[in-house]
Amino acid sequence: MTILVEHFVPDSRVEEKKLTEERNEELVLDGGFVVPQSKETNGFDAPDMNFLGHSFRDYENDLSERQQGVEEFYRLQHIHQTYDFVKKMRKEYGKLDKMEMSIWECCELLNNVVDESDPDLDEPQIQHLLQTAEAIRRDYPNEDWLHLTALIHDLGKVLLLPEFGGLPQWAVVGDTFPVGCTFDSANIHHKYFKGNSDNNNPKYNTKNGVYNEGCGLDNVLMSWGHDDYMYLVAKENGTTLPHAGLFIIRYHSFYPLHKAGAYTHLMNDEDRDDDLKWLHVFNKYDLYSKSKVQVDVEQVKPYYVSLINKYFPAKLKW
Repeated sequence: MTILVEHFVPDSRVEEKKLTEERNEELVLDGGFVVPQSKETNGFDAPDMNFLGHSFRDYENDLSERQQGVEEFYRLQHIHQTYDFVKKMRKEYGKLDKMEMSIWECCELLNNVVDESDPDLDEPQIQHLLQTAEAIRRDYPNEDWLHLTALIHDLGKVLLLPEFGGLPQWAVVGDTFPVGCTFDSANIHHKYFKGNSDNNNPKYNTKNGVYNEGCGLDNVLMSWGHDDYMYLVAKENGTTLPHAGLFIIRYHSFYPLHKAGAYTHLMNDEDRDDDLKWLHVFNKYDLYSKSKVQVDVEQVKPYYVSLINKYFPAKLKW
């Protein structure tokens, strides 16, 4: 799906004045990535609008061609992501028999991927990964595991590529949600769940469904996609990332939880403690660091390769 976007070109004199005023309020990280500095917290200052001039994750108020495509994506996702489908995908991709490659090789491979579910992203995938990682690195310089988690969090999107089965977009990207229990109204475009066969199955359409309250998210099946796949890849290849890193990887698209507070009845104490705290930290950077400012990949590569070597084997099974 290719979408052409006409960009607004502001008056050059106004823009020059604006840039001059902003230079003293920005931080430049390795690679030239500019991070807006908050006057109040001395940290990352999340913007109000994306580079297209729209509110972030604005699914309802924009009737552009891009947004209509996003809604069609969620219609398909909500219909097809069933409990049985997720179990089938986890069994197939849990074999990790598609390819062997390093983390950095996967970062480069990801540039062949387009995420049609994201209304805020129109840049190569590796730019989003590095923008997120560099913004976090600026505010949390001592949490190198978090820098690496930011770099790899979307690598599971390689599922879209022919080498990995060429799964449809609805089976790879987009917001995630638990399957095997009722579809909470906090899910975006909730109306399309009426076409999901689990919605009418009494085994799956109650609040707890097949789960026990407080069972912990590790025991819950999530809609299949790049989040769960990368979680399996990291875990089964013996990463030494802390549990909070794996939690971020698996649940960073679980917006009904970290945006609306839904499904908390399935969480246990471990989920609620450090793991959820770090997920909230990460989510701000994942969402709001999407920018037209390019990171110099070759300049920052040595730092991230050193982190990869620290937390992962040289080659991983995918």
